[in-house]
Amino acid sequence: MVLEVALIDVLPGHEEAFAAAYAQGHPVLAGTPGCRSVRMTRGVESPSRFVLLVEWDSVDAHEREFRATERFSRWRELIGPHFANPPLVEHFTDVPA
Repeated sequence: MVLEVALIDVLPGHEEAFAAAYAQGHPVLAGTPGCRSVRMTRGVESPSRFVLLVEWDSVDAHEREFRATERFSRWRELIGPHFANPPLVEHFTDVPA
């Protein structure tokens, strides 16, 4: 399992529209083969900053089953107009305790 972390800064004044677009696009992302869970969080100190957390079976599942498909185009079509700049996206794996 890998965790995709996307730091998303939205245009000031677009916060509610972005949240609505996320709600509309959530099924597109969450229904992707290889996607285990999806969660969006919003900054308390920085309310225009959001963090998207997606658990994938693998980086390949994210790239092959989502990014390289029409699902990604639809997702970006919904949320992209609200971006202040391109999201910073990285993948992470758990560190054993």
